[in-house]
Amino acid sequence: MGTTEIIFIFVIYLLLFGAKGIPSLAKSMGDGIRHFRSATDDIQREIMKGTNDLKSDFKKATDLRSQPKDKKTAPDNAQGVKANEEEKKSGA
Repeated sequence: MGTTEIIFIFVIYLLLFGAKGIPSLAKSMGDGIRHFRSATDDIQREIMKGTNDLKSDFKKATDLRSQPKDKKTAPDNAQGVKANEEEKKSGA
């Protein structure tokens, strides 16, 4: 809204409700602004929480990918393959 529109609304309000209505108008406008700020802060907090969760998940995933593979896995796997080959030979 432009300045002229705000002044026009204020003049109409004065004509309808008089000077005694100005404090109630100011109070209701203040409450509305306070409620709006509270809502925007809550939304911003939720967005930041979501991005922090994503960052931590991404960090965990990249940490897991950058860890070297265990050397125990290869021999265990090789022994498992040998056992499978022996079972195949005995079963065949």
